[in-house]
Amino acid sequence: MFKKLFDEFTHSVRQQMNLPAQIRLWSGETFDLGDHHEPKVVIAVKSPSALPHLVNPTLDSLGTAYVTGHVDIHGSLFDVIDLSYALSGFTAKVGLAQSMMARLASAWQRGARHTRASDKRAIQYHYDVSNDFYRLWLDENMLYSCAYFENGDEDLGSAQIKKLDHILRKIRLRPGDTLLDIGCGWGALAIRAAQTYGARVTGVTLSQNQCDFARERVRALGLSEQISIEIMDYRDVRGQFDRITSVGMFEHVGRDNLAAYFSKIASLLKPGGLCMNHGITLSDSESVETPFGGGKFIDTYVFPDGELPHIGAVLQTMQQGGLEAIDVENLRRHYARTLQLWSVNYERHAEAVRRTVEEQQFRIWRVYLAGCSYAFDQDHVAIFQVLCHKAGQAASMLDWSRRYMYAR
Repeated sequence: MFKKLFDEFTHSVRQQMNLPAQIRLWSGETFDLGDHHEPKVVIAVKSPSALPHLVNPTLDSLGTAYVTGHVDIHGSLFDVIDLSYALSGFTAKVGLAQSMMARLASAWQRGARHTRASDKRAIQYHYDVSNDFYRLWLDENMLYSCAYFENGDEDLGSAQIKKLDHILRKIRLRPGDTLLDIGCGWGALAIRAAQTYGARVTGVTLSQNQCDFARERVRALGLSEQISIEIMDYRDVRGQFDRITSVGMFEHVGRDNLAAYFSKIASLLKPGGLCMNHGITLSDSESVETPFGGGKFIDTYVFPDGELPHIGAVLQTMQQGGLEAIDVENLRRHYARTLQLWSVNYERHAEAVRRTVEEQQFRIWRVYLAGCSYAFDQDHVAIFQVLCHKAGQAASMLDWSRRYMYAR
């Protein structure tokens, strides 16, 4: 049955898409997906059990076929990603995309997510792979969030430092300010805030690996009097802070919990304080996940329970939570570039990466990084920095311009 469907599918793709790719079966039989002298990508199918993944391809089914070892891929990784999106787009175009029933089931499953225990499991699944794994393809400061390419020609490390300064200037961080960093990662922002700006920082994370690494860096730099790193859910933080940052964390909160998340931040923010929320958003205001099955693949293999809202929902729930957005900046181009550089690093150090993880995990991250770069480039997802303060304040609390953000 699947062989017949497969024959029909490849014939349709060849006629309608003319893609520079070839599918090679376990038997040696080949199927060209277009009329080209030489294919840019070859998908080597290892057994008949792979065919169900290929007859109605989505990013999820194609990604699953690769990471589970049902197929191998040959060719430039970025050509492979282009092909995956083309095939997934073809599936959607001819009406084979996710059914409404599947969408309803996905929405129902979200209702059981985002308890303290489930959020901790999800964070640890993603971030506790190993510090050695991340060290091979991140910058030297271990920053795992969108960099800031002020001029467009910066290397990754320089762009990541510029991102930190861009955030800390936006929140007008001053010597002696208390700063809460929600989802502090391996501690780079906390260290920059203390060393360069003189702040007193509390960083919270749910990842034990990140916490241990950040604490050791803080100790080695002699900053233990200024920085405290804690394993803690943001919902359990107490006290009040002059400034709050949340960088690459709110994607784990859940759309239904955003108003409560922002309300918690508002309760932790001192009068006159500023907060920066830096996070990924969906570009399609009518959707609940990224297109062509990409969201399902990421939820299964990369970010369990991750959910992306549209920027409109972010601003609405921020206001519902008692915060006023006072500046919004789209860094989509910056994240496409960041992910491209991560992917290049990953490929460059592929053999070393393979020694730190199992083959399936190696394959998951390989396609995830390159695929996400494509998604940001094509406006399937975006990333926004939203600066906010407590709602209901006098207009005199607002700056006349954004000039201060770029002052040196």
